[in-house]
Amino acid sequence: MKRQLHLNLFIHSRGHHEASWRHPAASPLALTDIRYFQDLAQRAEAALFDSIFLADQLALGGDVAQAARSWLEPITTLAAIAVATSRIGMIATCSTTYTEPFNLARQFGSLDHISNGRIGWNIVTTWLATAADNYGDTGQVSHAERYARGEEYMTVVKALWDSWAEDAVIDDRAGGLYAKPDRIRPIDHKGKYYQVAGPLNMPRCPQGRPVLVQAGSSDTGRQFAARHAEAVFTAHMEKATAQAFYADLKRLVAAEGRAPGEVLILPGLSPMIGSTEAEAQRLTREVNELSDPEVGRKRLSGRFGGHDFSHLPLDRPLTPDDFPPPDSVEAARSRTEVIVGLVRREKPTLRQLLASLAGARGHFTVAGTPEQIADLIEDWFNDGAADGFNIMPPVLPAMLDAFSAEVIPLLQRRGLFRTSYEGRTLREHYGLAWPKSAFDQAAPQRTWQFTSSAGI
Repeated sequence: MKRQLHLNLFIHSRGHHEASWRHPAASPLALTDIRYFQDLAQRAEAALFDSIFLADQLALGGDVAQAARSWLEPITTLAAIAVATSRIGMIATCSTTYTEPFNLARQFGSLDHISNGRIGWNIVTTWLATAADNYGDTGQVSHAERYARGEEYMTVVKALWDSWAEDAVIDDRAGGLYAKPDRIRPIDHKGKYYQVAGPLNMPRCPQGRPVLVQAGSSDTGRQFAARHAEAVFTAHMEKATAQAFYADLKRLVAAEGRAPGEVLILPGLSPMIGSTEAEAQRLTREVNELSDPEVGRKRLSGRFGGHDFSHLPLDRPLTPDDFPPPDSVEAARSRTEVIVGLVRREKPTLRQLLASLAGARGHFTVAGTPEQIADLIEDWFNDGAADGFNIMPPVLPAMLDAFSAEVIPLLQRRGLFRTSYEGRTLREHYGLAWPKSAFDQAAPQRTWQFTSSAGI
């Protein structure tokens, strides 16, 4: 079977350019209006995207006066999107640092049932110091500890999703038996960070488990992805670094005893599309002129864990010495490496760097015709840089519509992208296998003991 391209729509603000919320082509709906998200998901479904994706942040940004983002909590939002769509997959971000495993397993299990098997979880180990303040932590959790806690977290949630056999529920109304007790098992987890008895108090998900997605690209993040992820969102500003990341992660996946095809790598791509290249460049200049450099400076500071960049002039070429070493940053370390790498290669001024980051926060931005965008996608896909793309339209819904109407038909004619949905679940869209559970193993385990209790 010919390898197929995968496309995910990343919904963020009124587009991924930081000034998109001001642009006349952006949606007039409030970012707290669920119709905005439902409408975008329906448009993406009509264009046959594999999935949509919602990021999250657990604290208010310091640039709130000039920056508009997606304020709704993503798990709740996906529940509302699920009933407004029928085929497209849906991925939500949730933190292992500030969510209990049992809560998360229930929430994503419920979403998978509500959507009939279309849910994925974007696993994040939250790095914001302001998030720590909101959750009562005395200080920011270190990069190493976040991932150590995350490893145990994955053990717990996988066990909870696997605590019901697929055939546990028989719903025998005449015989009076709803579920087979020998097909439900506690997990009895006792670890350094978590103690969870289990089992989960709902039947097994339609997909077995939600699809597991991850976006950390540091060395530790790559090892984590190789063990757990089924799709990886990543940021690269040039093809060469994307190829190196792709090859390295596939190697790490194989070293973990998994088939490299079990993990899809989807770099971010933010295309500004025009009928001509000049038109695309004009649209880019138009939205850039709406940007505020000081908003960009604050956002850059946040990326580097609150580092003060206020002393840097806007028009002096930068060097890596203007930044703290990425390995000293307890925030999103992989993104800091991307930024410092760009500075080392291109030596931009601060103004130029901020303009570059304004487009998609360190992801690949491009302005061109539909043919140029399709050529780029095909080149990366066929040349060992991507299994697909996390599409990040700079202005929503205008650039989503342009991509769907102009680029996707080109990809379809080239035999790279589907012309209809063949499956109904996110696993089927991504071509992923159903996960095996403890019930697929021969060794006996303790089963759930039913006791009477006062319900609600």
